[in-house]
Parts: sequence; C-alpha cells; structure tokens
Amino acid sequence: MAAEIPRSLLVQLRTALEDTPVGGYIPESSWALVWSALAALAVWYMASREDRPIRYTISPASFPKEENILEKPSIKVSGTSAIQCYAPATGQFLGFVNPSTPEGIDRAIDQAHAAQADWAKTTFRQRRAVLRSLLQYVLDNQEEICRVACLDSGKTMVDAQLGEILVTAEKLQWTIKHGEKALRPESRPTNLLMAYKRNMVHYEPLGVVAALVSWNYPFHNLIGPVISALFAGNGIVVKVSEQTAWSSQWFTSVIRGALVAHGHNPALVQTVVCWPQTANHITSHPKISHITFIGSQPVCKKVAESASKALIPVLAELGGKDASIILASAPKSDLPRIVNTLMRGTFQASGQNCIGIERIVAAPEHYDTLLSMLTPRVRALRLGPTADVGAMISDNAFARLEGLVAEAVKQGARLLAGGERYTHPEYPSGHYFVPTLLVDVTADMAIAQEECFGPIMVVMRAASSSAEDILAVANAPDFGLGSSVFGSEWDSTLHEVVKGLKAGMVAVNDFGATYAVQLPFGGVAGSGYGRFAGEEGLRGLCNIKAVCEDRFGWLGVRTAIPRPMQYPVPDQERSWRFARGVVEVGYGMGLGRKLGGVVGILSNS
Repeated sequence: MAAEIPRSLLVQLRTALEDTPVGGYIPESSWALVWSALAALAVWYMASREDRPIRYTISPASFPKEENILEKPSIKVSGTSAIQCYAPATGQFLGFVNPSTPEGIDRAIDQAHAAQADWAKTTFRQRRAVLRSLLQYVLDNQEEICRVACLDSGKTMVDAQLGEILVTAEKLQWTIKHGEKALRPESRPTNLLMAYKRNMVHYEPLGVVAALVSWNYPFHNLIGPVISALFAGNGIVVKVSEQTAWSSQWFTSVIRGALVAHGHNPALVQTVVCWPQTANHITSHPKISHITFIGSQPVCKKVAESASKALIPVLAELGGKDASIILASAPKSDLPRIVNTLMRGTFQASGQNCIGIERIVAAPEHYDTLLSMLTPRVRALRLGPTADVGAMISDNAFARLEGLVAEAVKQGARLLAGGERYTHPEYPSGHYFVPTLLVDVTADMAIAQEECFGPIMVVMRAASSSAEDILAVANAPDFGLGSSVFGSEWDSTLHEVVKGLKAGMVAVNDFGATYAVQLPFGGVAGSGYGRFAGEEGLRGLCNIKAVCEDRFGWLGVRTAIPRPMQYPVPDQERSWRFARGVVEVGYGMGLGRKLGGVVGILSNS
C-alpha cells in the first residue's frame, strides 16, 4: 500500500507539471530524472508522515471532589492494610490504594513477559514512534501532570515543571535522537592472529526488568526507567513508593496510552505498590532480569541481598552529600548568579533532590561575602504549595533534621535561619520545615556527613583556596554522587578539583547540568554503583552479546587446529614449541621476534 500511494502521487504530479509552462520545457529524456526526484520526495513525504506523533487521549486525573483534611496524615491507618494517600502540603485525603500481593506481582510480571515477546521484535523506528507520541502527550498536558505530581508529593508547580517535565522531555528527546546509535550493533577491532575474524557487539533485550523508585519525583522517577526499558526492547515492572501511590495510577495510564495509540500491548508496562515486607517478592523474582533501585543505603542492602538469591544484577542510586564548591577564582561579578544557583540547588523540592546541594564549600576569599548575600535570601523564603518552598513528603524526618542542626550548633556552627519544623497557619496538617541556613560547619560534624534530604543549606569554609584543602572538605563524607564547581576556566585549581572530586558527576560553573544533557547518572562509594541515562544507561538494560565470526568464511578461511596441537597430542615438546611460535608471531615486540615465531612454527609443524 505504501508503495502504491507514492506512485499515484507521481502520476498526478507529472500530469500537473505537463500542463504547466514549466512542463513544456522538460525534455522527454529528462523525465526519468524528474520521476526519480519526485519518487524520492514522495517516499520522504510518506516516511515523515509515519514519524509524526499520534495525539492520544486518556481519562483525566481523578482529583478529590471533596476537601477532607486529615488531622494527623499518615500512609498507614490502623485496621486496614490499604495505603492511605494524602497531599503532604495540606493533609488533604486523596483516597486508598490496595497494596499488591505476591500473587498480584506474579500476574504483573507474567503479563509483562507475554507482551515483551512481541515488543522485542519491534524496530528502533517503531519504538521511537511510541516515545515521540509520549513526548507529545507530556508537552500537551504539562499543567495536569504538574498538578498531579504536586498534589501527591508536596512540591510547587515550578519545582514540578523543572523536576518532572523538563527532565522527562529531555530524556525522551535524547532517546529518540540518540538511542539507536547507542544500541546499534557495533564492530570491534581484531588482531594479527585473528585478522580473518569480524567482531561485533550486539545489544539485545534482557526480557522484563524492574525498577524500585523513590517518591521525590513521582512522574519522572516512574517514567524515566520506562523510557530506557522500552527503547532497549524490554518489558518493565515499576515498584512505586507507597508515599506516591495515588499519582502512579494515572501516570501509568499516560505511558500505556502511547503504546495503545501505536497498536502495542499496554501490559508491557506494569506498576505495583506494596509494603516493604512484600517487595522482596519482586527483588528475588526469577523472571526479573535487572533491577534499578533508587533509594537509601539501608534499603539497598536489603534489595541487593534479596536479588542475590536469583543472581539479579542491581543498579543502585543511593543519594549523596553533594558539594557545591566556590573557588577563589570565581569572579565577584559572578557571585549573584552563583547565589541564585545555590538557592535553587538547595531548596528545590524542599531539598528532597538526589543531586541537590547538600554542602556549600567556599574558599576563604568569598566566604563572608557569600554569607552576607545568602542570609537575607534564605530568611525571605516563604512556605506553602503556592509559595517559594513546598512541603516535605512526610514528617518522619523532622526530628532527625532538628537533631542534626542542634548538634552542629553545640559544636560551633551558627544557625542564621530556620532549623525547625513549621506549622503552617493555612495548612496545619501539611509537612513543612523552615528553610535553614547553617554556617561555620566543619567536616567532622554529623550534618556534614549525613544526607539531610531537606531544606537545609550548609555552608563550610575551606582552610585555604588550594585544591588540596578544598578536596579535603568536599571528599570527606562517604558519598560520591554529584557536585558542582564554580571558578575561572583558566584556573588550574578548578581543573585539579574537578579531577580530584570523589563523585560520579561534576557540573562546572553550573548545577545539575549533567542530567539535563543525559550524561550517565550515578555515583561512587556510598552513593551506589552503575549508571542510568545516556548510552551507558541504555546498554545497562541489555544483554551485551559478543559475536565473533569468519570474515572470509565463503572462501573457506576458518579456524583449524594445527596438527601438532590436535588430540591426541603426538609430542608435547614439539607442540609447546609450535604454540610458542604462534604467540611470538601474534605478540612478539619487533620484527625479529615475529620472524623467530614463524621459524618456530615451521620447524615444529
């Protein structure tokens, strides 16, 4: 059918051209060239139509019709195993979600496996088409996605636009543009002895993979692993957090809508929510081929132990204690921009950001100036769903955060703002913590070692502006996720610091830029292992298959076992000398040794 349509178009175009003054000037001998050009144009036209996104619709998000404010909101309610969902910013009741059982998880995995058998046969173009339509939906429905994410996580609309929409659009766009290049079979070099071989690496689907994701970005953390899994040809089961179970149901329908629009089985993508005691059923399931885990160190150890029972590989992203470093070479004229970046990097999503700025390490030359600029800015921050800083996901961390701040003050730190929980006059059931500014913090304090994951700005003074002293502070915690360095590009100290940082990602004169361009995301030490995003992330969800085949097999050039090495071995001494000759030919350094190897082969054949 596709071939017939361009031909009919060509006939119409030629007829139309012949009836125009231009057609009269085209010699009969040139019509073959014109015909070819028109054919190419028609094929391009039809191909471009096929690549256009499909605008699909799904049922709108179901927002609560009545405003029922819980007095003491919690996801656990006595007398039921159901998860109580509520808005952290207000305490508004959103509904109950029944947790998945082991039997339900089995069904979800089986359904994903059945759908993946067909999905694995799709082309990269077909997978791009699904992602392109998904991107179109995200762009067309930004506000609704943001409102759902805000209601379930407590963040502000601006924070959602940056942390849910922008990064999702970038991941989709990057995968659409560059995903095939990352997963296309690639050739690898050979050597002298194997010069007749052709070496290839193929990236094949694993089957059904799993992702256990955190609650801080309910839309992006759900859709991110799905994008990579689908493009790699896998099915996926996402275990979402109990804290954001309400929104995950609608977000799943967003993803499945793109699959349905292109005629694919929506069961390819499964989401489950369960209490921690049931999660082991996923992490040790024999039909799961890979696990992406985003969460804390203690939980990761349990996940890894469980996954080891079925030998399931685990990618772990465990948060960090990211340092933002201001070197002496940072121009004074750039400090206002740097301060704006520090504010956004620290307080976005109320500090509940995997690569949020947890520590500011300043060279002595800029320390006092930074404090004078930061203090009024932090003190001016307002709390609320439509203010500057939103709510935290729950009040579970409040006592720990207050304790860390109080302990640091006893040890000599100065508290210039905040440091305690906040009862909002309009939203007394909301989970708010006052934006905090804690200065003169030293590397031995607990607050400089532990991840806060809250709206706390910690400022530390380096002993000097040298790379050695800067790195001594920056590398002190047992974390190594992200970091940022501000300074002159001409400063050798900047390059020393970038090279010396114990981190998986470094943004120079910026914050969080590595993920905004889909570089590999992940850390070292206590921040985990493995990478998602970028080429490395896609390939990590594949069976990396090495294929070595004959380059000239059609000529009969194939590997043959030489007579001196055939079993039974006729003479071990001569066989060994023959094998040594082969090694010398292949790896001898210099022409002399290689020629000696040839002699050894010939004399012991």
